[in-house]
Amino acid sequence: MRLHAPLARLLRPLVRLFIRTGITFPALSQLLRELYINVAEYDFALPDKAQTDSRVSLLTGIHRKEVSKLRGAGAPIHNTPATLSWSSRIIAHWLAAPAYTDALGAPRPLPRSGEAPSFEALVASITKDLRPRAVLDEWLDRNLVSIDENGFIRLEEKAFLPQAGSEQQLYYFGRNLHDHIAASVENIVGQAPVFFERAVHYDDLSAPLAARLEARSRDLAMNVLQDANREAHAAYEEAPGGDWRWTFGIYIYREKVKPEPQEDSGKDAS
Repeated sequence: MRLHAPLARLLRPLVRLFIRTGITFPALSQLLRELYINVAEYDFALPDKAQTDSRVSLLTGIHRKEVSKLRGAGAPIHNTPATLSWSSRIIAHWLAAPAYTDALGAPRPLPRSGEAPSFEALVASITKDLRPRAVLDEWLDRNLVSIDENGFIRLEEKAFLPQAGSEQQLYYFGRNLHDHIAASVENIVGQAPVFFERAVHYDDLSAPLAARLEARSRDLAMNVLQDANREAHAAYEEAPGGDWRWTFGIYIYREKVKPEPQEDSGKDAS
């Protein structure tokens, strides 16, 4: 099976996360069983034919009685927490709209109220369902913004970095990895690569050089993401709505190389 080695490498950091957070193999096995059934039921249905337990069982290798019991139990994967959705849209607007950015494209410090650009007008431009004061209190508590000596509200770097283990981070953990893997899968199973997926990588680096390359790539990545956000935001404001979505992501990683784990027979030495 050609996928075995790359799949093992892909899953290894996830297994570390599962063990660290108490997700046992039986719990993961049950989730995978439900997802296998859910994907087979909806993604592999034949045109104009109702999907049957027997066909789902054939596709997944799961017994038909188990299929019948679990169909429809797949875990939801597209739910966006409401507060996260609003916060992300407000921050994106602050980072992209010309009225809210300076000549260098950085987010302007905003007065609390008044005509745009102000924090009150910023929130109101995205939603009328949230009071600006409530948003400000929450963001101050999460250290996403600060208030300077002149009473202006400043967007902090933490606004780009979700708190470790927070609902926001876990949501984007699932969304971003899903989109990256989905793009890779489409490139593998499609007739030709259709999604751009590239990485620059160097081995045999010293620790200082690896750290320097990481810092430089962070600056490059943030500049590119801010440019993409500004362009997408301007187009989004003018274009009609639809039922498509788009993601543009960048990742950076470095580690001290360890010997690859060797497979053994699974038996203790005697």
